[in-house]
Amino acid sequence: MEVPLEFFMRFAWDLDRWPKEKIQTFMEEWAAREFGPRFAKEIAWIVSRYAKFNARRKPELLSPETYSIIHYREAERVLEEWNQVVELAEKVYAQLDPEYHDAYYQLVYYPAKASAVVNELYISVALNRLYARQGRTVANQLADNAERLFKLDAELVDRYHRLGGGKWNHMMKQTHIGYRSWQQPPVNVMPSVMRIAVPDKPIPAVAIEGSELAWPTNQAAILPVIDVFNKQTRYIEVFNRGSVPFRFTVTSEAPYVRLTPTDGIVTNQVRIRVDVDWDIAPYGRQTNRIIVKPEVGEAITVFAETFKPREITPEDLDGFIESEGVVSIEAAHYTANVPGKEGMWQEIPDFGHTLSGMCVFPVTVSSVMPTSEDSPRLEYRIYLFTTGQVQVVTIIAPTLNFLPDRPLRLAVSMNDEKPQVITAVPVGYRAGEGNRDWEEAVRNNYRKLTTYHTIQKPGYHTLKIWMVDPGVVVQKIIVNTGGLKPSYLGPPESWFNIKSRNIRKS
Repeated sequence: MEVPLEFFMRFAWDLDRWPKEKIQTFMEEWAAREFGPRFAKEIAWIVSRYAKFNARRKPELLSPETYSIIHYREAERVLEEWNQVVELAEKVYAQLDPEYHDAYYQLVYYPAKASAVVNELYISVALNRLYARQGRTVANQLADNAERLFKLDAELVDRYHRLGGGKWNHMMKQTHIGYRSWQQPPVNVMPSVMRIAVPDKPIPAVAIEGSELAWPTNQAAILPVIDVFNKQTRYIEVFNRGSVPFRFTVTSEAPYVRLTPTDGIVTNQVRIRVDVDWDIAPYGRQTNRIIVKPEVGEAITVFAETFKPREITPEDLDGFIESEGVVSIEAAHYTANVPGKEGMWQEIPDFGHTLSGMCVFPVTVSSVMPTSEDSPRLEYRIYLFTTGQVQVVTIIAPTLNFLPDRPLRLAVSMNDEKPQVITAVPVGYRAGEGNRDWEEAVRNNYRKLTTYHTIQKPGYHTLKIWMVDPGVVVQKIIVNTGGLKPSYLGPPESWFNIKSRNIRKS
């Protein structure tokens, strides 16, 4: 907590010196003061990253269920981000003057590495449980890896306590793995893993992205759609339920559906990359068969759906595009920013779970009901293929109503409809009084506001976010047209092509 505490106190002492645009400058100046200027930018980035990622979900609140291992490759993406932080932290440590090693471990390396280890531990446990249910032999290896990570966590703490002859002894003694409630467990508790018996023969099976099932089974294996805008890469995993390796081949009936690799030997599992050559792919929605043929057992058919509309192209698009039944938008990627009489929406860099946050400044502006003249608003141009009722999920910071006589409200509208005013935190709200909403906001470090809107016809539409009360920070907006899947961070941002971003008068 040394770095955030110092920033908090310096910010309180001199607000004007540290506006939102200079937060990273503060970090770099801090890093240069503590470790010299040579690696100041790198160290500032490391500290900023581990703080941001831990703010998504505090380590003691993580569980195997936190990040989805099925949808949006969420758990994979989280691990990749943590691995980038640790890789740079190790690289800097190797080149840093030895005189800084103890302080660097305590302030920079340990928080990054230990946090990455705990995240990987829970994700390994989640994969272990899924793979055990699917009968994958690799489930036992993941159980071993989870136990290794649990031991590594203790080793990192032990090294921390031995630094500088015990200078920081006991500082990391609080337990942080195995919480069941707000009360800490007496000791760190290894999450339970599953082990399976592995037959002494080859038993081929197949799993696909976006599903918990394993084939052969009586349900169709259908990959999530691949569209010409997002150009997604999907995967098929050929895995073994036995201990004897086997060969396989995989072929596509459509020449534009590309597979890598197209054959191989499976000891534990092999991931096959599925993508599309869009230069020769036909227009419209196409369903294509992919045949996985192991040398023993039955061939398995996987269906890959491609989508290349005639009515709109990536080059012509101006805004965000619907894909997989959603439009996912980072709040800072507006197509128009319309100021009000007193203030306007501005970006807080690197704020929140994913990219950043948008908040109205100055924060002392008056509350105002949404009108075209008075209320600052953000506009997002989106292209929808779906009609009918759609859901808009607006993800905001977990702010409380810091002024007791004023609620925290926001308004959302689609096209020219009357804005829907949503109360995030009502007047008289008192955090902690057995309030489930407050507990969830603390656990998740965000709030979700939901509205419903009717889309009369496909094509371009304009989503509008209106300020009602200052102090609301918008992080992300999800337009759910029927395809939103369960996840913690929400879908990755949809593909967009914004030809002009403007700040204009009402």
